[in-house]
Order: sequence, then C-alpha cells, then structure tokens
Amino acid sequence: MGTLTQIYQPSKTTPAEITYVDLPAAPEGLGKTRGVSGEYLNQLQNADALAIVARSFEDPSVPDGGDGVDAFRDIETMLYELTFADLEILDRRIERIEQNSKGSRSGDREAMNRERAVMSTLKEGLESGVPIGKQKLNSDEQRKVNEFQFLTAKPVIVVVNAGEEQSDEIDEIQSRLDSEVAESDVLTAVLVGSLEMELGQMSAEDEAEFRESLAVGESGLDRMVRLSYQALDQITFFTGGPKEVRAWTITNGDPADRAAGSIHSDMERGFIRAEVVAYDDLVRHGSEAESRRHGVLRQEGKGYVVNDGDVVHVLFNV
Repeated sequence: MGTLTQIYQPSKTTPAEITYVDLPAAPEGLGKTRGVSGEYLNQLQNADALAIVARSFEDPSVPDGGDGVDAFRDIETMLYELTFADLEILDRRIERIEQNSKGSRSGDREAMNRERAVMSTLKEGLESGVPIGKQKLNSDEQRKVNEFQFLTAKPVIVVVNAGEEQSDEIDEIQSRLDSEVAESDVLTAVLVGSLEMELGQMSAEDEAEFRESLAVGESGLDRMVRLSYQALDQITFFTGGPKEVRAWTITNGDPADRAAGSIHSDMERGFIRAEVVAYDDLVRHGSEAESRRHGVLRQEGKGYVVNDGDVVHVLFNV
C-alpha cells in the first residue's frame, strides 16, 4: 500500500486485517483420546480457517510430549482429531434428534427426520475419509452445516516449522509434506520460524539484502497471508483519495455492487457505477488522471467482477 500512499498522499492509510489466534499447544492427551473438546473445541469452531503448525526440529526448551519430534505424525494426528471432533458432534446430534422425535407432532417429526438424514449423510462421508467441506451438499444441507461450525468444513493450512539447521532441506520437506497431505486437500508451507523472526526485526533494506544472500524470497508472513486469502477464497481491492487509502477484503467473484456494500450498505443499495483501474496500471501511470488519459481507468456496472488489486471509486445515490 506504500505506493498507493505516495500516489494519493492521504491523511491516513488503512490496510486490510487478518487476525491470527495463536492457541496453546495441543491439549494433553490429544491423539490418545477421541477428538478435541471443551474450550479448545470452541476456540477452533470460532475460526474462519485453521492453521496446523508442527515443528520438525529438536529444542530442549519446548516439550515434545514424550514421543519425540515428528512433524508428519503430529500433522496426521491433528487432521484425524478434527474428524473425530466432528463425528462426536454428529453422533450427539443424531442421538438428540432421535430422542426428541418420540412423541413429537408429525410436522416436527418430518423436519427432524430430514435433519437426521443430513447428519447421517455427513457422518457416512466422514467415515469414508471425506471432510465435510468437500462433501457435495445442496443449499439446505449447507445451511445446516453452517449452524454447527464443523471443523472439517473449514479451510485448513498445514505448516511445518523447520529449524535453521534444516534450511538446506526445505524443498525436500515441502515435497514430502505435499505428498503426505495430498488426499486431505489442504494448503501447505514450510517455514523457518526462528529465521523469519530475526529477519522481521530488521529494516526493510537489511531484510531484503539478507533474504537475497540466503536465497529466501517471500517472507513467511507474506506467505501465510497469501495462503490465508487463498484458503478463504478472498481478494483485496483498494479505495484511494486525499482523506484515506484503504484496503477492503471481499470474496473472490463478488460483483462491483456487493464490493461497494463492504464499504457501506448505502453504496450497494444506491450503486450507479464504479470507476476502476488495476493496481499495476495505476502505478505504471502514476495517477488517476494519467490512467484515464491512457484509457485504463474505466467505467464498470454493478455486474463487474472485482479483481484482486483493483482500485475502485464507487458512484452511488440514495
């Protein structure tokens, strides 16, 4: 956003935000019991996506649970635990439906039977190794799934935190990680957390120099943000002016009027048109005036699908 700030010279700049909640290490007994539960489960259910981070290096100051360090074992355990947690929820819900349906009115009983059928279908899919998020559901079934915040319905990112002594093995670890989780349809990354922390404390110039010398391109933070957007199927567009340059997050594929609604509901309700220029075009020409002169700043209607990086001005009337 620094380049946009230079172009517009606004009073303030507001970036988009992603909130990462760093939960404590997996609770004691995980992998030896059936599924996460209690407050730990509640915290996971409140997330829009899940990131499983497993270390692959020895560190005496960090407990390993007594079983030694094995990132791939730990990842497999956590993926299984997500499935077990959902199966537990489904079993309880099916049992409750069966209890409540006894003596209920026929209309209520029909609704309960429909819900039980949905829950049973989800359970069968999970037991066959298909996460709820990958099962083919109709709109009614999807609404029911959304009510329960199932863990396997959420996008998952799997990260191996490697040690600095493993820097020469990153590609090998990444290849094995992709192979190990291929059937789980998750996004993956291998990062050297301690190195990323050190680099993140440097000035931008020093960081760039060190990354070049170490052949470490994209920062771990940038990679996690990119994977998070990809997992959530979201993109960013920008608005700019003398008061503020701001980034807005929307769902990939949203039309211009819905994107305008993310700024303010009145903009969606009274949408007339949008003036749009691609970020790269705006940067290339240096201003909206020059972008317009070169024909790359254009007028778009409400059905226009906003692209990642678009700079948008909304014209509306209510």
